[in-house]
Amino acid sequence: MAFIDYYKILGVPKSASENDIKKAYRKLARKYHPDLNPNNKEAEQKFKEVNEANEVLGNAENRKKYDDYGEHWKHSEEYEKAKQEQKRGQRRYQTTGDFYGNDFSDGDFSGGDFSDFFESMFGRSRSSRSRSGRQVQYKGQDFNAELQLNLNDVYTSHKRTLTVNNKNIRITIPAGIENEQVIKIKGHGGPGINGGPSGDLYIKFTINNNTPFKRERENLYTTVQLDLYKAILGGDIMVDTFDGKAKVKIKPETKNGTKVKLKGKGFPIYKKEGQFGDLFITFNITIPTNLSLKEKELFKELARLRPY
Repeated sequence: MAFIDYYKILGVPKSASENDIKKAYRKLARKYHPDLNPNNKEAEQKFKEVNEANEVLGNAENRKKYDDYGEHWKHSEEYEKAKQEQKRGQRRYQTTGDFYGNDFSDGDFSGGDFSDFFESMFGRSRSSRSRSGRQVQYKGQDFNAELQLNLNDVYTSHKRTLTVNNKNIRITIPAGIENEQVIKIKGHGGPGINGGPSGDLYIKFTINNNTPFKRERENLYTTVQLDLYKAILGGDIMVDTFDGKAKVKIKPETKNGTKVKLKGKGFPIYKKEGQFGDLFITFNITIPTNLSLKEKELFKELARLRPY
């Protein structure tokens, strides 16, 4: 029998851990399972190869023999015996081809043979079974979906109905969900195999910011234009927040670029009902234009009072 690279079949290196081999097998077995690929001969063959590779590499004793003896791993004891007898000059054994001519096959597998070993373990059954003879259960396929929302949409918690795989699913979208955040809806993926659990639904959120506010997690940032007179003399102004207007007191002689914080006027904190971040305002002082003659005279008078 020609050498079969089981590591290559599972897509793992020779140094792979037992857990790495188990993960690779489960992923490929689910991908090529006949129940998920009906009438697909190529997938059926791949499923056969993956199961054989797992029977060898997933068993510590078999894996050691395979690593030590390669294509002769099934006959390691006989092979060692033959080597010893060769050394003693008692017998000579032909060690090429199918060792001793043994045939472990119990019949043809649909789609063509892969190796004698697999046929001896699984015969012609299309169902994956454990060594105890019970069918192995597989978790169903996970589904992935993407949902696009505006920033206004996630300021409050609300319900949405999604259609996934021709099935309507009603979910609650919590306030404060982040852009590109992924949430898992357990059990709303594909059906399990052989009575296994259903897969999960993973939803990725894309949040489009359609507001003048910059968002960083639960905090919001904005710039407010402040006229020169208010900046110099101080007073109260009304500013826009995400959910309305708020009064802000301006201190006299406020400088350009001054920042103030409005506590609790930011964005909802994810999954913390009633809690909000802060709103940070940067003041941008605007210089008056199109001055009248009277205004220019007054500014000249100010300049004379405070020479630089």
